[in-house]
Amino acid sequence: MITTRILGRIRGARPGPTLLAVGGIHGNEPAGIEAARRVLAGLQAANDNVRGEFVAVAGNLSALARRTRFVHKDLNRAWAPEAVEAVLRDGHEARGVAEDAELLALLQVIDRVLGEARGEAYFLDLHTSSAPGCPFVTVGDTLRNRAFASGVPLPLILGLEEQVDGALLEHLNNRGLVTMGVEGGQHAAPESADHLEAVLWLSLAKAGIVDRGEVPRFDAHRDGLARASAGAPRVIEVRHRHPVTPGDGFRMKPGFANFQPVRRGTALAQDAAGVIEAPEDGMVLLPLYQGQGEDGFFIARQVEPLWLAASALLRRLRLGRLARFLPGVRAHPEASGTLIVDTRVARLFPLEVMHLLGYRKSRRHGRLLFVSRRRFDLAAPPPSGARTFF
Repeated sequence: MITTRILGRIRGARPGPTLLAVGGIHGNEPAGIEAARRVLAGLQAANDNVRGEFVAVAGNLSALARRTRFVHKDLNRAWAPEAVEAVLRDGHEARGVAEDAELLALLQVIDRVLGEARGEAYFLDLHTSSAPGCPFVTVGDTLRNRAFASGVPLPLILGLEEQVDGALLEHLNNRGLVTMGVEGGQHAAPESADHLEAVLWLSLAKAGIVDRGEVPRFDAHRDGLARASAGAPRVIEVRHRHPVTPGDGFRMKPGFANFQPVRRGTALAQDAAGVIEAPEDGMVLLPLYQGQGEDGFFIARQVEPLWLAASALLRRLRLGRLARFLPGVRAHPEASGTLIVDTRVARLFPLEVMHLLGYRKSRRHGRLLFVSRRRFDLAAPPPSGARTFF
């Protein structure tokens, strides 16, 4: 049983970056904790050569003890600003929700680690999935996050984090960290912990905490990840999310795996309202084959490298600031980094144009489309405003 929040902490004598890794934020995903323990043991031997710090943390101790995704609510959907403020205001005792106590404990650890950081801070969220398929990484779409993910030879998923609200990745990205999520494979597959361990080692090297030569079996880790994802597209963007609630009676049809191609109209699942079909051609991501979860499946498609290069150039030129001058587009009066698009007027440019400029998160309210981009796209926040402590 996992009873300790902080699995381990390796702090080098020399200042440098901090890499914080969380495993088991879903209690039925213990592979990330096993991977972190292996890396902690290996890194201990190279402690004299560590710059900065590596900290590994267990996520949802209550759910891990029960081997279930969560006890009362999904801890990885609990980090929206208003939700965090409510827990801080009311206290977990008054609310009687196990995940409220877990959030407060995690927040305390995160604040302490970031408060003691001696350089740029990085975050890894370690996951597994209920469906088979190759491992992959996902980032909130900033150029800093893309650069960090380039150190791992796995498919890169864009737009996944923007499709859900309240993820820990988004919370920490908004605090100025460089962030990346990792899906290591199927929950019970023995190789999932191997994949997550490899990502941890490569990420430590990419962040500059250890030199590549100090990583045990660096080439084997890199080559193993490349083999595990052979044949998968290198970059994918999420186009559609099918949300589910406990009362839907959602049941994914058997046989779907991550990255499996589907055609529009393919029967993917069923719920109380009937058959659920793929809304467009693409690939299935994270089909739900477990009792708990708010995401039935995602539909994604491949992104060409030229599109990514064009996006990076436009964003380095800071042309996203001009998007508010497009027809039918105006800046949100209160939310920085958010635009309001009147879809009756803005018919001449697709949502892909907004994606090019970094506006990837979108929510529709009638004829209005609210699109936003993540903070700290190009550079870390200044030290005085780098963190927002609660």
